[in-house]
Amino acid sequence: MKKMLVILVALLLALGFGLYISAPHAPATPKALASKAELEDYLGQLVSSGSPPGLSLVVVKDGQIAYSNAFGFADGPHGIRATPATVYHWWSMTKIPTAIAILQLQEQGKLSLEDRVTLHLPWFLVKYPSVASAPITVRDLLQHTSGLPDTVPAMTRWIHYTDEVYDQTDVLKKHLPEFNTLKFEPGSKAVYSNLNYMVLGAIIEAASGQSYESYIVEHILAPAGMHHTDFVYSPAMAAHEAAGTLPVVHPYTPLLPTMLDTKALIRERDGKLLWMNRSYIDATPSTGLIGSAADVSRLVMAYLNQGTLDGQRILSPDSIALLTETPAIDGRGLGWAVGEANGQRYLEHKGGGPGFATTMRIYPDAGLGIAILSNGTELDRTGLADLLGSMDW
Repeated sequence: MKKMLVILVALLLALGFGLYISAPHAPATPKALASKAELEDYLGQLVSSGSPPGLSLVVVKDGQIAYSNAFGFADGPHGIRATPATVYHWWSMTKIPTAIAILQLQEQGKLSLEDRVTLHLPWFLVKYPSVASAPITVRDLLQHTSGLPDTVPAMTRWIHYTDEVYDQTDVLKKHLPEFNTLKFEPGSKAVYSNLNYMVLGAIIEAASGQSYESYIVEHILAPAGMHHTDFVYSPAMAAHEAAGTLPVVHPYTPLLPTMLDTKALIRERDGKLLWMNRSYIDATPSTGLIGSAADVSRLVMAYLNQGTLDGQRILSPDSIALLTETPAIDGRGLGWAVGEANGQRYLEHKGGGPGFATTMRIYPDAGLGIAILSNGTELDRTGLADLLGSMDW
């Protein structure tokens, strides 16, 4: 019996070692680098590890592109290299355009951040912790202080594979009954929830009279000159499309059949990586945009320039100030996560979902913005953004 146990342990150790060897291993993110050449050497090593296989990044400083580059492959099996124009899923970075749309509608007098949600969505019925609970406001949704639960992991089942978007009010009505019991008193703390931004999407539809997607395209993407960003792939975007990836050996891999249609999602295996087919999320306001790092940099430049880019105003300076300066609650401001690195306060939003990892960071006081988009499930987004923020641009 003891011999059998020893053999079993040895087999398990051998299996574990084999799995470790066969998984991609990214090099550790440096704490500091002396030059752009050192940065490029590190990023070359990073994509060579396959975690991620491709990455595009743009740094803006004082209203100008200070650095723009790409590394690795947008689609390895097809031999397509990444460029700054490569198009990636943004996933949750979409929440920033959603927040901007809400502030635009407030400027237009069509809503107020202090409005109760039911003023715009009379059918919005939730179960409060007590009869004395304060009603959820638009501000609560923006700052994740509503008490609404998150839709992850259920949201992983809301994936489709056709080039279409769904009515976001209908999507919310469909899923709200499953998530309508609040976790805490509105306004008492901040806990991240995708559902907050699904509700904001429906409010945008109610207040504007447009679909959520058409509003974002018409009032944010087009004025900002973001012509390679949308909720479905245009022909121009498809020409620069990155394929998402997941390591063959990864904690998520065994769970895929329980969460997603793996036959539709997985295109092929190439070495240590599973390469994915095009996919979309049903709920677009929280996580639906697809676009390039170059386009993200335009949004960042508009934000850092008091809401204006190339003569087109996206937001008023007052709205920019509101988004930038509202005191954080549990690390959450309006739209943005708020943090500090290298002695400087920053605003940030990350994105992560099937096949892609992204981040957008702004240092308002330094006039510095960073966009990093990759086609790997894993990326040290915080460490890489900290590194870029520490360099002399």
